[in-house]
Amino acid sequence: MQNVKINSYQFLVLVILFTIGTGILVVPSVLAADVKQDAWIAAVFGTSIGLLIIWLFTKIGLWFPNQTIIQMNETLFGKWLGKAFSFLFIFINLLFTIILLYYSGSFLTTHVLPNTPMAATNILMAFILVMAVRLGIETIARSAEILIGVFFLLFIILVVFIAPEIEIKNIQPVFEADIKSFFHGTLSLTVISSINAVALLMVFPAFINKPESAKKSFFIGNLIGEIVIIIITLLCVLVLGSDLTDRQMYPSYGLAKKINIGNFINRIEVLMATLWIICLFFKMVLYFFASVFGLAQILNLKDYRPLTYPLGMIVVVLSLVVFSNVVEQHTFDSTTSIYFSLLIGLLLPLLMVIVYSVRKKQLKKEAKPS
Repeated sequence: MQNVKINSYQFLVLVILFTIGTGILVVPSVLAADVKQDAWIAAVFGTSIGLLIIWLFTKIGLWFPNQTIIQMNETLFGKWLGKAFSFLFIFINLLFTIILLYYSGSFLTTHVLPNTPMAATNILMAFILVMAVRLGIETIARSAEILIGVFFLLFIILVVFIAPEIEIKNIQPVFEADIKSFFHGTLSLTVISSINAVALLMVFPAFINKPESAKKSFFIGNLIGEIVIIIITLLCVLVLGSDLTDRQMYPSYGLAKKINIGNFINRIEVLMATLWIICLFFKMVLYFFASVFGLAQILNLKDYRPLTYPLGMIVVVLSLVVFSNVVEQHTFDSTTSIYFSLLIGLLLPLLMVIVYSVRKKQLKKEAKPS
C-alpha cells in the first residue's frame, strides 16, 4: 500500500509529540488529584517505568523489521486469532481518536471559541485529520519536523515567563503520598505517555528506513516528551499549588493565565492552547493512521485511502455523543480508558513475547528463503 519511509529524526519528532499529547494539559491535574504536591515525583517514576515499556515495544518491532503490528499478530497468532487481536487494536485506536477529537472540541468551545458550536470545531479538525492521513506518514512526519520547532519555542517562552511566579513552599512537604495513591498516579502517567505508544508499532519499524537507529529515537523521543510533562507538572504545583492544580481540569492552561510581566505581558494563555493543539493533533493523527491503515491491512486492500472518509465521518459523529458531560469523560479516563490501554499496550505485547519465545525456532525457519 505505502512504500514510503521516514528517517530516524522524523520518527523521533513523532514520538515526542505523541508522548506529550494530551498529557501537557491533563496530567498535572490527574497526578495532583492522587499525590498532591508529590505529583512531579510520580511523573519521574512514571517516566522510568515508561521507558521499560518502550524497550518492550522496540524489542518486538525489531523481531519483525518489515511488518506493522497487524502483520506481526498474524505471524505470531495465525490468521484468524491474529485478525481478532488486530480488530481489537484497531477498535481501541479508533476509540482514542474519537475521544481526542472530543477533547479538542470541548477545550476549544469552552476556553477559546465559546460562541462556536462543538460540531463546527470537530468537523474542521476531522477534515484536517483525514487530509493528513490521506497524504501519508511521510507528509505527517515532515509537518511534525516543522512544528516541533514552534512547539519548543513556545514552551521555552512559557517556562521563562512563568518562572517569577514560582513558590517553593508549594512542593513541601515531600513524599507525603501513600503508596496506593502514588502507584495510581504513576500508572496514569505511564498509560497516557508510554503504554498508549503501542499505536506507534504501526509506524515502527515498517515505515522506518533504518530501524536499528530508530530504536534510539523511540527511547529519546519518549524521554524528551516525558521531561516536558514533568516540567509542566512541577510548574503547576509550584505556581498554582497542589489543591488548585487538582481542582482545575486544565491546570496548565490556568498556569499560563498567571503570567504577568510588569503588567505588560499577561493573559497569553493562547501559548498553552497552541502547544496543546499541536501535540493533540499529531497524537490524534497517529491513532487515526493506525486505525485506517490497520483496517486496510486486515481487509487486504491495495489502498487505505478509501477508508479515510467513512471512518472520518464516524469519528466526527461519535465525538459529539461519546460523552454526555465532563464528569462522564473524567470517569471514563480514570477507569475504562486505563483498562483498554493496558489490554492492547501491555497485555497484548507481553502475550506476543510469550508466543514468540515458544515459536522462535519455527518462525526463523519459515523466514528463511527456500
